[in-house]
Amino acid sequence: MMSRWSPGKSLRISRLGPPDGRFLFVPLDHSLADGPIACEGRFHEVVQQVSEGGADAVVLHKGRARGLDPRTLRGTALVVHLSGSTAHAQDVDAKVLVASVEDALLLGADAVSVHVNVGSDTEAAQLADFGAVAGACDRWGLPLLAMVYPRGPRVRDPHDPALLAHVVNIAADLGADLVKTTWSAPFDAMADVVSSSPIPVLVAGGPSGEGDLATYTRSALAAGCSGLAVGRRVFGHPSPRDVVRELATLVHPPTPDSGQEQSELSSLSSSRVLAGSR
Repeated sequence: MMSRWSPGKSLRISRLGPPDGRFLFVPLDHSLADGPIACEGRFHEVVQQVSEGGADAVVLHKGRARGLDPRTLRGTALVVHLSGSTAHAQDVDAKVLVASVEDALLLGADAVSVHVNVGSDTEAAQLADFGAVAGACDRWGLPLLAMVYPRGPRVRDPHDPALLAHVVNIAADLGADLVKTTWSAPFDAMADVVSSSPIPVLVAGGPSGEGDLATYTRSALAAGCSGLAVGRRVFGHPSPRDVVRELATLVHPPTPDSGQEQSELSSLSSSRVLAGSR
């Protein structure tokens, strides 16, 4: 069967996660909207711990990505976020484009993301921006993650399953390759949201400080979600590495073959250390 993507986009999508079709993304783009998530030195440490913990990708704004040591990410993909707003704006739901697909390519990004708030006063402009970004992604062969949320004065219940099914299909209709959205209430209705979508659905990390993240992850995967995009509950944790490692094990459960392969790699690594290799 022929891929629905160009060769370049297919290659880059393969870099976003293992071939099991699941994804664990860690958005670290919150400082634009809300202020610093950590001091500068701590920020780079968080990125490194997230990568070492086994995240498939991190999401950063272009300036943060530009200042990052490429060795920090190692096997972790880079998603450059193209949208922005701040908590001080007259309309905090009004997302505008603050970077381009070309900017992301110059940074070596494996994908880009764009944010749309359906139901906001500026929904029309955000949809137009989304469509333009999707077209550029197709021209350049770059995967697009759409972060689409029901937010704004006309949204009564942002966790309504029917509304979430609508927003994930908006993402698919406008050309996204992956879509991130919020969770449904009741949560088991996420199965209906996922089944309505022709593209993989990643769920946000859930309300901070409420409930066990591992249990939340199991519920999301059981509902058919293709993974998670967890930010605050990772970078706000005392050990981002540990929480990402636990999530990675749930999203990508080890198989007998992968366990043997990991054992062989570990043995090879140990022998090199003992031999004085660096």
